[in-house]
Amino acid sequence: MSLAPTLAAPHRLSVAPMMDWTDRHCRAFHRHLTRRALLYTEMVTADAVRFGDRARLLGFAPEEHPVALQLGGADPAAMAEAARIAEDFGYDEVNVNVGCPSDRVQSGRFGACLMREPELVGRVVAAMRHAVSIPVTVKCRIGVDDQDPGSALDALADAVTEAGCRTLVVHARKAWLQGLSPKENRDVPPLDYGRVDTLKAARPELTVVLNGGVQDLDAAQTALDRGLDGAMLGRAAYQTPWVLADVDRRFFAAPPSELDRHAVVEAMADYAARARRDLGTPVKSIARHMLGLFQGLPGARAWRRHLAETMPDPEAMPGILTEAAARVAPERRAAA
Repeated sequence: MSLAPTLAAPHRLSVAPMMDWTDRHCRAFHRHLTRRALLYTEMVTADAVRFGDRARLLGFAPEEHPVALQLGGADPAAMAEAARIAEDFGYDEVNVNVGCPSDRVQSGRFGACLMREPELVGRVVAAMRHAVSIPVTVKCRIGVDDQDPGSALDALADAVTEAGCRTLVVHARKAWLQGLSPKENRDVPPLDYGRVDTLKAARPELTVVLNGGVQDLDAAQTALDRGLDGAMLGRAAYQTPWVLADVDRRFFAAPPSELDRHAVVEAMADYAARARRDLGTPVKSIARHMLGLFQGLPGARAWRRHLAETMPDPEAMPGILTEAAARVAPERRAAA
């Protein structure tokens, strides 16, 4: 059963959908660090959901709730069918990708290029909302190429809210579809937080979540202090995952976590053993998401080195996680 209805404002802090990163094993790891943050899948195309291996593409553990599926596509009927399948799988939300600038996405006429077709995005959202009872949300940019960010973002917001979307996640950069790689599109176009703040001020009833350049929890809190409804961490959550350990206390009024990083490693070693046994998952598929766990601590390099040397072996056992963690001194808790 989904946990999302029991949580207040799950969008207050979320972890971004990231291709090749936020798979089910990454989400299992992140869920050991935060029980409340909203987690997203990697983007999956509507046709992959409709015609592909659904168990592999959509499968997740009940412990991952609240969890949202991000869909890529531009055909209203196909997106509606994929949304129905997502709801049947138990996802708490389905999100429409209107922000990815990759060539593959452009060739399929979805992702960031849909910023140029807000009416089509509105039809997609309307069809999906008619098909499911879970929330349908949209993740977008502030514009693409030579679009004016003011009119581009307003046009998209008008179209999706008229279709019934109540939550818009805004990556506060333009996407340049020609001339910049997807990686460069994450850094090179300048951030424009003011444009996102203006959107929220003009539409106080809309849940507006900030994405892009949110490097830590202080930056996330600053977004909320400015009046936004939430912040979405991307690479910061992946590369320095321990930042998530204080999310529940700071953003959801939960008691401080009792876990330390070594306890998380032990829990993930148990998870890796189950995944290896039940799914045939190699340990590497899990360990690769954990390389940044001890970032900033003495021994972090030894942790990463041991995993880098051992996890490529397809026969590697989950014990390599605890072996690597033994190279890092236990954390000392501050006196109460």
